[in-house]
Amino acid sequence: METTLYLPIKRFLEAAGYSVKGEIAGCDIVGLTVDEPPVVVICELKLSFNLELILQAVDRASASDEVWIAARVSARGKGRESDRRYRDLCRRLGFGMLGVADNGTVDVIVSPIAPMPRKNLRKRSRLMDEHKRRKGDPAVGGSTRAPIMTAYRQQALACAAALRDGPLRPKDLKAIVPAAANILRGNVYGWFERLDRGIYGLTAAGGDALLRWSILPTDEAVTGPFAVEGREHALDIPGDAG
Repeated sequence: METTLYLPIKRFLEAAGYSVKGEIAGCDIVGLTVDEPPVVVICELKLSFNLELILQAVDRASASDEVWIAARVSARGKGRESDRRYRDLCRRLGFGMLGVADNGTVDVIVSPIAPMPRKNLRKRSRLMDEHKRRKGDPAVGGSTRAPIMTAYRQQALACAAALRDGPLRPKDLKAIVPAAANILRGNVYGWFERLDRGIYGLTAAGGDALLRWSILPTDEAVTGPFAVEGREHALDIPGDAG
């Protein structure tokens, strides 16, 4: 029962200087300081951290100075309190998280004044780079089971389409795909084969890929760097044989 969390949380907030009472105007716990005007803190209780607890906290935010959510911590350490995304959400919303152990110990998981997560500039840059390099909008949002048409795959298909009529050198493809040399050497999908020094041809897998994707992008240059050290762009599906 959620009521088993009340006393541990009440003692925790009282130790922090609040006068605490339960079930005030639909709120599980309300605490007030002796200041004038008092600081109002609201804490919502659940047996486990979940979305409903976050939504309750959102509803309480307009009536309080601080909002906490509290729940039992998972004995196996697999609850939402261990999920960085859940903790980051609380930070972004300005909510505190309190974990209650079976013995009644209360731990602060996230402070209501914790700084928001810092932006991952490298990930942000990769997102922008892939967006700019991808031609058109070839992938339907929400797809999870099918390979994604990334900018790298578009460039590899452009190389494959150019090789349909016979072997070529990387410099012959440069006008279509500036990164052709790296793509042919990297051969991430197994679509190309080195026939002689500086000469590449199309494998059966490459021919199958052109049929599968039904794309012959030989009439437009595919510009921009594709990856690092001949490896597929990190936003593509790992291990996808394409």
